[in-house]
Amino acid sequence: MTVQELLAAYAKGERNFIGADLMEADLMEANLREANLSGANLSRARLSGAELSGANLSKANLSGADLRYAKLYEANLIGANLSGANFRRANLSGADLSGANLEGANLSRANLEEANLEEANLSGANLSGANLEEANLSGANLEGAEARDVNLRGANLSFANLSFANLNDANLEGANLEGANLEGANLEGANLSGAVLSGAKLIQANLSGANLSGANLSEADLEGAIGL
Repeated sequence: MTVQELLAAYAKGERNFIGADLMEADLMEANLREANLSGANLSRARLSGAELSGANLSKANLSGADLRYAKLYEANLIGANLSGANFRRANLSGADLSGANLEGANLSRANLEEANLEEANLSGANLSGANLEEANLSGANLEGAEARDVNLRGANLSFANLSFANLNDANLEGANLEGANLEGANLEGANLSGAVLSGAKLIQANLSGANLSGANLSEADLEGAIGL
């Protein structure tokens, strides 16, 4: 299917584009709101500024795609391949990204408020300045992620892997980090007030200047932690 065929069909009311091959397609600022693109191949597609709110992109291949400023409010991205994709300043609030592969993705300044990222792979991803307030990241892999200044206020990070992640100046106020792996993580200047860290692994984590007022550290492993 060509881009022209897709947009023409959409304009006529068609919404079902399951498994469409749109590799490297130019869909900048296209309106595909609530389109069904599950299983579609959008690898390296240009989707910056595209309107994809409510779209079904479950198990789609968006590896290396350009989604800067894209609107993906409440989109279905369950199990999608988003490795290396660029979501800078995209709106993913309320989106379902459970089980998605976001390895090495750029999510800097993206809005992921109340998004579901349960069991998602975010290893090596860039989350600097992103808004993940009240997001669900339980069991997610954020190993080595760059998350400076990220907003994780009230987020669920229970049993998530945050080993060696950079959370410098992150806002984790009231976050649930029960059983999380924070080994070697940089939490310098982070706000952890009221956070639940019971059973968390904080071996050799950097907590210099972190705000731990009211935090629950029961049974947490703090061996070699810096700044306590």
